[in-house]
Amino acid sequence: MSAVILALTAGAVIGLALGALGGGGSVLAVPALIYLLGFTPVAATTASLVIVTVTSATALSAHARDGAVRWRTGLLFAAAGIGPAMLGGALTGRLPEAALTVSFAVVAAFAAVRMLRHRPDVGTAAPVRPVRTVAAGAGLGAVTGVLGVGGGFLAVPALVNVLGMRMRAAVGTSLLVITVNSLAALAVRAGTAGDLDWAAIGPFAGAAILGAWDGRRLSAKLPGDTLRRVFALVLLAVAGFMLVDAVT
Repeated sequence: MSAVILALTAGAVIGLALGALGGGGSVLAVPALIYLLGFTPVAATTASLVIVTVTSATALSAHARDGAVRWRTGLLFAAAGIGPAMLGGALTGRLPEAALTVSFAVVAAFAAVRMLRHRPDVGTAAPVRPVRTVAAGAGLGAVTGVLGVGGGFLAVPALVNVLGMRMRAAVGTSLLVITVNSLAALAVRAGTAGDLDWAAIGPFAGAAILGAWDGRRLSAKLPGDTLRRVFALVLLAVAGFMLVDAVT
């Protein structure tokens, strides 16, 4: 199977997950780039940031048209993550590939567990705690910078639990946070972008964008909990495979 077909297929699956679940799908981008398209872990995290940025920015525009983005709150939350995202982006190239793979596997497993333990939004607003808000934003930025993931599986719960947002607004606002953090991390890695395989990244990103639109329609037809559990189990399997691959 050619690299372009693999990129289109992987991008479509990840886009479907993003559109249907509102976050978490980008966690599969890095293992897809490594094991299907032959990227190194460092190159995969950089390429993933490109894909995440383009996909999140596109999805953000749709959520903004629906009035589901809290711009002021999202920008404040994102501001706390810009510095850590840039530091994380600079740190990635200095980490051993095995350490990067293990770290990613741990984060992927954590994302899967969060999805399996998902609780529906009950609309209860929590008091805003500035210290926790800054800490959550900084932590998300660091994860985005080092591992090249959007972090929607972390951003959405933080916006709901720390800032008291309803789920619909949290999903839209998380896309703003993800886009800002990803751009910050990419700014540090700009010098290495020329070495990437753009012939694979382009179709991957394009398919992810189209898949995200289909995923939004799919979420209206199938139970969200069912989709979430299936995706979480797949993510756990991927995390386990990456962990075994890194230590053997």
